[in-house]
Amino acid sequence: MSRRFSVRILLSLILVALFIAQAGPWMNIQIISSLENIAYDLRLNATRPDTVDDRIVILDLDEKSLSEVGRWPWSRHHMAELLDQLFEHYNIRVIGFDMVFAEADESSGLNVLQTLANGALKDVPEFTQEFQTLRQSLKYDQRFADSLKDRPVIMGYVFNLNSEDKYNILPPSLGEVGDGLHFIQPEGYTGNLEILQKNAAGGGFFDNPRVDEDGIFRRVPLLQSHDGELYESLAMATTRMALGFPEMRIETYSDGGNYQAIESITLGDEYRINVDKNTSVLVPYRGRQGSFPYVSAVDALKQRVDQSALQGKIVLLGTSAPGLLDLRSTPVEKNYPGVEVHANVISGILDNRIKHQPSYTLGVEVLVLLVLGIAMIAITALLSPLWSTAFTLGLMLVTIAFNMLAWEAGLVVPIANTLLLLLGLFILHMSYGFFIESRGKRALAKLFGQYIPPELVDEMSADPTEIVLDGQSREMTVLFSDVRGFTTISEGLDPKELTQLMNSFLTPMTRIIHHHRGTIDKYMGDAVMAFWGAPLDDAYHAKNALYAAFEMIRELDELQQEFQQRGWPEIRIGVGLNTGTMSVGNMGSEFRMAYTALGDAVNLGSRLEGLTKQYGVTLIVSETTAEAVPECDYLELDRVRVKGKSEPVTIYEPIGLSIDLSKEERSEVRRFNKALELYRSQRWDQAEQEIFSLAQSTNTKDRKVYQIYLERIQLFRKEPPPENWDGVFTHTSK
Repeated sequence: MSRRFSVRILLSLILVALFIAQAGPWMNIQIISSLENIAYDLRLNATRPDTVDDRIVILDLDEKSLSEVGRWPWSRHHMAELLDQLFEHYNIRVIGFDMVFAEADESSGLNVLQTLANGALKDVPEFTQEFQTLRQSLKYDQRFADSLKDRPVIMGYVFNLNSEDKYNILPPSLGEVGDGLHFIQPEGYTGNLEILQKNAAGGGFFDNPRVDEDGIFRRVPLLQSHDGELYESLAMATTRMALGFPEMRIETYSDGGNYQAIESITLGDEYRINVDKNTSVLVPYRGRQGSFPYVSAVDALKQRVDQSALQGKIVLLGTSAPGLLDLRSTPVEKNYPGVEVHANVISGILDNRIKHQPSYTLGVEVLVLLVLGIAMIAITALLSPLWSTAFTLGLMLVTIAFNMLAWEAGLVVPIANTLLLLLGLFILHMSYGFFIESRGKRALAKLFGQYIPPELVDEMSADPTEIVLDGQSREMTVLFSDVRGFTTISEGLDPKELTQLMNSFLTPMTRIIHHHRGTIDKYMGDAVMAFWGAPLDDAYHAKNALYAAFEMIRELDELQQEFQQRGWPEIRIGVGLNTGTMSVGNMGSEFRMAYTALGDAVNLGSRLEGLTKQYGVTLIVSETTAEAVPECDYLELDRVRVKGKSEPVTIYEPIGLSIDLSKEERSEVRRFNKALELYRSQRWDQAEQEIFSLAQSTNTKDRKVYQIYLERIQLFRKEPPPENWDGVFTHTSK
């Protein structure tokens, strides 16, 4: 055996060993785990039934309900009326609340009336008598509690892994945790008011501490323990109540020693739920949103629903309204109502169709990796590239086929690790002895790696002849971003903290620019200069730059909380965008070169960034940028001459995508455009009236630009502009 062949076999064996370690608890490569999650999602979506289960109904606090009854939370008086309708008129089977009632309802005004009765009006017998008559009916929490009593209602509550705070009370537990058993153990909780929980038939938690690292709801726990007591989830409690509380047993696996692992939960003799060691289940999604009938809560409240739609049903009260923040990311849909996750679990329990990953899965996966790895090493090393490709594809297809057979039998066996091993061994054998990258690609990566993301380097390397390093003129878009008040910020931090702050700020900003195919030109202290349209052509350079600016602003808003937690000051930025002809290329001296952009269009972008503070906005774009991205709506700010330029330029604040704007935002843009016409035609009174009305009535935010024009109008009344005035304002500073 030649030395070269021995090295090839050794590298292959090392690769097999790494994938076996990844399969077990010895190593965790996040990207492989992410691919395994993707593989699971693909299998789930390929085999989901996509049918509607009408045994379970979602009572939806939808936009219609919030519009007719009022914003959430509703008064407990309304909740009591809703419960009365559900049980007395519709005769439902059971209801579970995917929400928690943690605070007392003071919407009746009882406290105010009590204060008056004890104070200013205590000597008014008519008021005192009327108050005593109404008093009991204004105790909305008591009214709701009375409605809960002796009815099959499961109250929702929340456990907290990261806080020891305990609010209100928990429902009665299932009992003490058995010796040797391990459950998720939260420290704190937010429960329902005592008066409500004690009158309800039971309770169940609806938090999910098993959300995967990508934020997707694939698993949910059925049981958690707190202070040595065992508690059930909302889905489990609702199911058990609907079934008449059958006996629940926890079945375990033991190695004959001290080790015990929970394997399943049984409900009576009919229902068996296979769980993992933390009593979590894989959510058996039936399909996308709408896999269960939805009934608007207000329609049920006002008896506008046919009785057959709810009679004898398992009902879950939740919401699909985006404003109530109960939308979850799931394998079947990105924005999926959280209440429907519980419904899928209940449906899966009733149908005995919850898939599981048995405890012996690790052994099976290791054996498969070992057998297939050795087969690949032994055979592909001897085959031609064509036959090696066919052999590898064949093994992959066989692996997928057997995995799907196991899936249909209700078993979840990992597959991504195996397929990646086969692919990795194939690539290793095909590429061994050859350089993967050419010298030209390495040179491009060395030159442009600090400016652009790796994927653009790959595109450039596909045809390096298109890359021109010498200076050339191109239509491009430039972005300037600058931190406001940076001098004050830097004076309040020591050098180490300032460095950490800027790194924490610039890193996500750079990532966003790269994500939108931008090129980082340079960092200038707290400022960033980037451009689009070079070194690779980009037909959508203005759009990509504008979308990057939008995302930078959103990302900075999210970073503020982290900065606050670390004791750092709030950071605000100004961003300027301009589109035009620029000179771009590798420029510098014989000692140092840099790929950069120059020209009047670049300078204008910098000036626009400087104007953001004067106009009280975060983002300003030029008219050329606005014209290049017509799918956005813009608020025209002014027609200006910036320092160093004689030609006027119209500047805009992007409001957002046209399809996302509200009627109020569209109206504001139209009204301000009309006001600008009046202003530029020197009809001061009409312009002032329109702008003042906007400043008073706008529902978006206080706009400094309105005050600017009101002040200009006052000035022009005293000192009228010249006869040839073109409405342009000249800025004399940067």
